[in-house]
Amino acid sequence: MRCMNGHPSDDLLIERLRARAHDPARRFDEAPVPVAWIERRHGPERVKEALESGYAFSNDGMILFPAGSREAVDHHRDAPRRPPFPPATFAEVAEAERRIGHRLPEPLRRVYTEIADGGFGPDARGFARIAGGSPSLADIHERDRARGLPPSWLELTPAGCTLSWYVSLTEPGNPVLLHDIDNGDPRRGERPEDGVVHVTGSLRSWLWPWADGGDVWDDVRGG
Repeated sequence: MRCMNGHPSDDLLIERLRARAHDPARRFDEAPVPVAWIERRHGPERVKEALESGYAFSNDGMILFPAGSREAVDHHRDAPRRPPFPPATFAEVAEAERRIGHRLPEPLRRVYTEIADGGFGPDARGFARIAGGSPSLADIHERDRARGLPPSWLELTPAGCTLSWYVSLTEPGNPVLLHDIDNGDPRRGERPEDGVVHVTGSLRSWLWPWADGGDVWDDVRGG
């Protein structure tokens, strides 16, 4: 179902985000599966194939398979479908907004109040928590302000190495910026804008590919 402006309804977006967030085989871009379980279930040759395929191995004996892969789905088949953390309350969101100095975009408010208080999302770490965790969403924003990044930028999630995804809290549509601190670090006298390597036109258009089972890098690759 589509709204009059041509965008899928936010209700549908939240529904699909919730389905992915509550599924441990898909709540991040990679899903950890124990090496020992793979060996028992599929044999040591599958572990070797995973290594040759370039999948990451973690120090706690896990292979990081792509979200939704056969191994991830099989391993988490009987796991409960529930949020990684309970949703944040409106009061907790309001307190975070007070510290940040801006109201969160409506889709992001709904992510926190209707799906989960972080603990899922794009890339390896996903959305920070509002009511718990260290650092919290507001802590991260204060850190970035101390580094000289614009106060209207809010980090959505780290993107690996020196990259992070930020949403603009003031621009129409809340565009999402892929920022490389190595090229736009105010502490070295650089302009933050010089570190922007990609812009996605709106928060909704950044969230939709991930909600549909893809990843937020599709737009970057296409650009």
